[in-house]
Amino acid sequence: MSRINKNVILALLTLTSSAFLLFQLYYYKHYLSAKNGAGLSKSKGSRIGFDGTQWEGWFRIAENMGFQCLKIESKDPRLDGIDSLSGTEIPLHYICTLASHAVHLVVFHERSGNYLWHGHLRLKGHIDRKFVPFRKLQFGRYPGAFDRPELQQITIDGLEVLIPKDPMHFLEEIPHSRFIECRYKEARAFFQQYLDDNTVEAMAFRKSAKELLQLAAKTLKKLGVRFWLSSGTCLGWYRQCGIIPYSKDVDLGIFIQDYKSDIISAFQDAGLPLKHKFGKVEDSLELSFQGKDDVKLDIFFFYEETDHMWNGGTQAKTGKKFKYLFPKFTLCWTEFIDMKVRVPCETIEYIEANYGKTWKVPVRTWDWKRSPHNVQPNGVWPVSEWDEVIQLY
Repeated sequence: MSRINKNVILALLTLTSSAFLLFQLYYYKHYLSAKNGAGLSKSKGSRIGFDGTQWEGWFRIAENMGFQCLKIESKDPRLDGIDSLSGTEIPLHYICTLASHAVHLVVFHERSGNYLWHGHLRLKGHIDRKFVPFRKLQFGRYPGAFDRPELQQITIDGLEVLIPKDPMHFLEEIPHSRFIECRYKEARAFFQQYLDDNTVEAMAFRKSAKELLQLAAKTLKKLGVRFWLSSGTCLGWYRQCGIIPYSKDVDLGIFIQDYKSDIISAFQDAGLPLKHKFGKVEDSLELSFQGKDDVKLDIFFFYEETDHMWNGGTQAKTGKKFKYLFPKFTLCWTEFIDMKVRVPCETIEYIEANYGKTWKVPVRTWDWKRSPHNVQPNGVWPVSEWDEVIQLY
């Protein structure tokens, strides 16, 4: 480091090393229930790193060493809209500068899905934009989610620090870490207008659907296959932060380029027998697996064209093909029923393509061939191919 006391920088880093420089500030023992936000539920876990008091002490020590420091806070997004709690602020970023050097700490918080989350680097109106070249602080610019890493201690220039045991995995996560929060405030408004279904049947379905999604996620993760919440499961997350109890299934999307030939056998080994297989890898592939309690898992494979994406559908008794068109989208992380899962980043466009502008209104009667706003005929499978493209079990 030029024209600056290296020991000063190392001393500052020493104070942050137990958090591996970019780690968790403190662990909230209570988090907002995704259901309707009526209360808080407890989450088990142990704290990692410093608590709030120790970090405030670090903040003061850094300033006493000659650093100019800035703390960026925001309210916990899970408490959005709860008047008694929404004012509670949590630290998101610490930025300390000395001469031409800056130390940027991104604060990670543990979430209920056993993953780590950080908030975005949003500057409030009173913050001096000249304090540091904020546009060069790329890490943490948007909210992000990461697998919880196992740490190891190493020594760099005589300084003991903690880093992930698999640093490459952490680095590979960064470009794909963008996180979208569930719309808790809107979900509460939804349940004020439409009462939640808390019948025994509805609660049993939610439980079975959650277990099915957990098993599907575990199976696809072992295969290294990306997936996202699609169709009614995605709508339930976006509209009400939960599972739609009358949907009766779990819907996932997978890009066709991520298809692997052992997907079917992997699900069967996990205890989910194949219910039907429609289409083929080159065209309109769709898989359905049977979960317990008559809850099924539908996997739709998406194909990319020049200006749109689509997935296919097949009517078993006639061989008619259907195509569902979507604007192009990318994938972000979110939290859904205590899980870290992917959803389309361009969520509203994705939802409206499928359900139209009236997606906020619950629809209990749904015809997959006529109801979607983005469905269109796509020909008929030749009878000679029916044995391959229409398989029922």
